[in-house]
Amino acid sequence: MRAMVVRELGGGWVEEDIEIAEPIGNEVLVELRASGLCGSDHMEMSTEVNYPPPAVLGHEIAGVVTQVGPNVTTFAVGDHVAGCLVQFCGKCEQCLSGEVGLCRNPQDTVRSEGEEPRLKDAEGKPLTQGMALGGFAQQALVHENMLVKIPEEMPFPQAAVLGCGVVTGTGAVLNAAKVQRGESVAIIGAGGVGLNAISGAVLAGATQIIVIDLNDETLETAKKFGATHVINSSKTDPVAEVKALTGGYGVKYAFDIVGIGPTARQGYDMLDRGGTLYQIGMSGNTFELASLPNIFDRKAIQGVFMGSGVPKRDIASLASLYLNGRLNLDDLVSAEIALSEINEGYAKLKDPKVNRVVITDFAN
Repeated sequence: MRAMVVRELGGGWVEEDIEIAEPIGNEVLVELRASGLCGSDHMEMSTEVNYPPPAVLGHEIAGVVTQVGPNVTTFAVGDHVAGCLVQFCGKCEQCLSGEVGLCRNPQDTVRSEGEEPRLKDAEGKPLTQGMALGGFAQQALVHENMLVKIPEEMPFPQAAVLGCGVVTGTGAVLNAAKVQRGESVAIIGAGGVGLNAISGAVLAGATQIIVIDLNDETLETAKKFGATHVINSSKTDPVAEVKALTGGYGVKYAFDIVGIGPTARQGYDMLDRGGTLYQIGMSGNTFELASLPNIFDRKAIQGVFMGSGVPKRDIASLASLYLNGRLNLDDLVSAEIALSEINEGYAKLKDPKVNRVVITDFAN
């Protein structure tokens, strides 16, 4: 099959013919109909984090099941499915308590060293399967735990984005923070994940949804998703603005989608007493925190991974919300491209008016 392969860090994607194995055990073979371009894959292409080259990256996938392994119990040929990068065994105490993102045995979703690799290049050499999905290809071979059945009427491009940015943004609000109706939230960063955090706040019934970003065009898009107030932090102090909008108190929930030291600091400082900063963006930067004021103000900081929920449950629910007209996914998909155009697709994402680029043509 055809795939876009990362051969060297920072070298972009090159088109190759590769081999994909037959499904064994709990594996499902999916003919891909859509695959989203996410910043995480660009980071993995540029800097080795977990998936060294040569690698097939891509993790926002949707398609049709064409073959199943002998132990598969939840899917059949012809099912429409979407994927999610959360790897979980479904058997450990974390999984059984609903904390699949903290699974003790995520390795159960991939093949062991002694087994034939799922992906090989034309010379028969193993290829790394990014995030156990490898969605920048015509097909994907995936453990059934990482797939969700979706209604046949669900468009594939919108289904593909559910498994990462949508479940992360909405889940941060609905699962991690459990925002209640009538409350105020601040969301720092109005990119793909930030827009979905706005959607989550709308679903939760928040009355003030304050969105902070550096770009006016991005903030205009945030209004389309439900932001009630927008702040351009390059022009004004976002902490002071948030405090002014909330009667001088601040918000109970702040979501840092950007994930750098200054935005984390801003998110913490715009909290009301007893509020929590939810960190979604990943950069490794930190900020200093004085313990004594925090003891009296009882503020908290919590990390959020993939929406802190159960992807199989949450993605199915989000698909239903979309089909019922309650979740805006159409405005997320800004452009559709061919498989061979991934490098150009990532260039498109530099435009603040572009929210998500999705591969929908796998023949070219």
